[in-house]
Amino acid sequence: MLLLKDAMLAPRGAVVARLLRGLGAPAQARGLAGQGPQQGGGGSNPTTYDVVVVGAGILGLAAARALLLRWPRLRVAVLEKEAGVAQHQTGHNSGVIHSGIYYTPGSLKARLCVRGAGLLYAYCDQRGLPYRRCGKLVVAVERAELPRLRALYERGLQNQVLGLRLLQPPDIQAREPHCRGLLALECPSTGIVDYARVAAAFAEDFQEAGGSLFTSFEVSGMRLAPDLSGAPIVLRCARGAHVHARFVVSCAGLHSDRVSQMSGCSPQPTIVPFRGDYLVLRPHRTHLVQGNIYPVPNPDFPFLGVHFTPRMDGSVWLGPNAVLAFKREGYGPLDFSVQDTWDSLRNSGLLRLALGNISFGLGEMYRAFFLPATIKQLQKLVPEISIRDVVRGPSGVRAQALDHLGNLVEDFVFDGGAGALGTRVLHVRNAPSPAATASLAISEVIADEVEQRFKL
Repeated sequence: MLLLKDAMLAPRGAVVARLLRGLGAPAQARGLAGQGPQQGGGGSNPTTYDVVVVGAGILGLAAARALLLRWPRLRVAVLEKEAGVAQHQTGHNSGVIHSGIYYTPGSLKARLCVRGAGLLYAYCDQRGLPYRRCGKLVVAVERAELPRLRALYERGLQNQVLGLRLLQPPDIQAREPHCRGLLALECPSTGIVDYARVAAAFAEDFQEAGGSLFTSFEVSGMRLAPDLSGAPIVLRCARGAHVHARFVVSCAGLHSDRVSQMSGCSPQPTIVPFRGDYLVLRPHRTHLVQGNIYPVPNPDFPFLGVHFTPRMDGSVWLGPNAVLAFKREGYGPLDFSVQDTWDSLRNSGLLRLALGNISFGLGEMYRAFFLPATIKQLQKLVPEISIRDVVRGPSGVRAQALDHLGNLVEDFVFDGGAGALGTRVLHVRNAPSPAATASLAISEVIADEVEQRFKL
């Protein structure tokens, strides 16, 4: 794997903290002519770049870094609407480094998760980023789950996930003394990491390689200025600033469909936000969990079910549930956006999804508000846990792509559009879990797509 020598030697603490809490003024690249986005509608010398990446989550930063690793002389900028990097999906997930057992063999998710996990572990080693390879058990607690668990084992083998084995009850207890089950699939390559710190390290690499990172720059419009043949795309900020680009890569996460429509590309698939709420084990009960403990996924429902996840800070998260969010960046149950809710209500695909999963949806809403119902689910895996052992924890929002027929888009999706503007833009349209695990592998795909589509 290619790494930046300077980045490996750079002191990390202060830089990472600054990136995570917000950069304030734009962090300018070395050797670029521009001194920041041009303000207002006038001005004859707006900042100009070869490629502008929209979004400073882990994928946008990995992609920008990959572009400069492949083309060191390229002028690349990242535009982020928040005051710091990794503020949404990257900074609000469970922190699991996935092994790749769940995904359809031959799919992008399967291939890029397995490769990405290896690249991520190597990157963390070389950058001195902490992680734990604590493993995972997927546990069958009912006989009806046994065929599905064995099928998951076979799928993992097809995906070339290393070290998989099936554990009988005595081996389950040797691995997780407080867990109970009939059979378990052990995935020793699963780990945990702080993805916000990984994203900050990507940002540091990117800037040291000559890239520009602009925070508090919310892209509100994208248009073509044909008279500017060198960099004809104009990206406008809600506050009036603008930059010019030859090409654009959108890694806009929860807003990926909206950015796509700005560029004249297809509105499909649309993004539906699902909020996931976590519980946290009280500190004196964290000994109940050694590694990740997951249930056998039910193929009738679109999510993995509540599980136990240790964290890098020593805490243990339980969950998440999955309920429709009424705001794309709404982390509380009462967070509400008129625009986001209206977009969801008029989404015919979401209506079809809801009608086809009524029992699942009602169950998730019930468990979100009635804590004993969630505890009952968790007790199937760790019987000792009680409602006194947990407190309510953080939440995250997952950007899930949905087609017009109401089907959740299962694989990663990259696309562009037609016309003079659309052919100059590459969109990452669907990148839910395991996108953080696969971020370095996805960045390679993005660089390949940029090279092929834009003829760099």
